[in-house]
Amino acid sequence: MSASTPADDPVSDEAVTEDALLGGRVRLRQPRDGYRAAVDPVLLAAAVPARPGERVLDLGCGAGAVFLCLLAREPALRVVAVERDPEMAALARANVALNGVTDGVEVVEADVAALAPDWREGGFDHVVSNPPYLPPGRADPSPHPGRAAAGVEAGVDVATWIGRARRCLRHKGRLTVVHRADRLAELLAPLQHGFGEVVVFPLWPKPGRDARRVVVTARKGVRGPLRLAAGLVLHAEDGGYTKTADAALRGAGLDLGAQGPVA
Repeated sequence: MSASTPADDPVSDEAVTEDALLGGRVRLRQPRDGYRAAVDPVLLAAAVPARPGERVLDLGCGAGAVFLCLLAREPALRVVAVERDPEMAALARANVALNGVTDGVEVVEADVAALAPDWREGGFDHVVSNPPYLPPGRADPSPHPGRAAAGVEAGVDVATWIGRARRCLRHKGRLTVVHRADRLAELLAPLQHGFGEVVVFPLWPKPGRDARRVVVTARKGVRGPLRLAAGLVLHAEDGGYTKTADAALRGAGLDLGAQGPVA
């Protein structure tokens, strides 16, 4: 499997920056003024327990931060990444080449809502996603089209996103999503159909602060109760990253089954 490469990259060098993730293990070209990857995609990748040879679908991959971090931790994965925005898809392809992972990645330029119902049905061990966080009615869109498209739902709500993931997962395959904590109810509702072993893993900004993000994971076609995990404290009182958060941001995996506050 290889990434298709367009004849002309529509993203000019002046419009992008090249940044480093995982302490320099991942090089990421991303828009200078549009959506820019922060800690969320890195922590999402850290939460995926992917093993060598497994198949991963990244829905709404943007410039590729999630799947590139996954591949840095486990190079022997096979990845299909779907992105609707032509410029972001072009950047994802460029980043595949930049990081030397062309043999294991296919970038598909498509809208999740427009994929055929049987597209890659049952073809993946994992589906990962860092979808747009806000519905149109609650959003104050950025004036920058790329940032607005990445942050605000446009025709694909949370339930549609999860429905697509369910069709693409194999039996007992795993979905892992990062989203806003205040949309947890919308995230959990569609997981009642066809999923089990749901784990909600809060990301606490600091001790004593409300969680702003959650990582949610679930398995297709299995039974098991929902579990609220202790979660991860991102920052210590002095403002620096906690030991576990820093390790995850440098490429270590996150254990969503940890039985105590992860700091």
